[in-house]
Amino acid sequence: MYEFTPMGWVKHVVFHPVEGFEDLRWKKQGSMKIALVIVFLLFVVMVADRQLTGFQFNTAYVKVFNVIPLLVQSVVYFFTWVIGNWALCTLFDGEGTLKKICIYSAYALVPYIFCSALSIFISNFIVQEERIWMTAIYYLGLIWSVVLMIQAMKAVHQYSFPKTIVSMIFTLVAMLLILFLAILLLSLFQQLYVFGYSIYTEISYRIRG
Repeated sequence: MYEFTPMGWVKHVVFHPVEGFEDLRWKKQGSMKIALVIVFLLFVVMVADRQLTGFQFNTAYVKVFNVIPLLVQSVVYFFTWVIGNWALCTLFDGEGTLKKICIYSAYALVPYIFCSALSIFISNFIVQEERIWMTAIYYLGLIWSVVLMIQAMKAVHQYSFPKTIVSMIFTLVAMLLILFLAILLLSLFQQLYVFGYSIYTEISYRIRG
């Protein structure tokens, strides 16, 4: 087994995913603080992608910038994944805890974040004919992170490879259900607020009258 600093463990799992996550599990390592910083950086990269991508490649330009959709697509989606996977791990006899799932999942996002940031940076210095390099870097990070996520879920739950894939597919389904229920609840609270405010307004009007 290896001994690393907290950041050293991140580097270890990124470049040695097969044994990296297993070492992380057996050594009971992993920093929640670093995991939360990584999730924050995911949000920052998504904002940068919207605002700082070279004008030749930026098709998402809008006059009024709204940060809420980006917050949902990064932070909310991430924690929905963590909660969905944790909820399903009991059905699939997984060994991962909520904290471990969060840490391992965050570590798996590092290549995607790094390559996305690099892609955004070079987009300001290349022309349309060189777009393939920017696209290749982006998809390299995406595929790398997918591989890391598979290894992370396999290690944290001690699953076989097929069972890992099945659990991840069901986690995506669970995410859809969680988000659907969340939207329903928000809609319900909004209607209750409107109803309560209408009653308050009506009572206030009658008292003044």
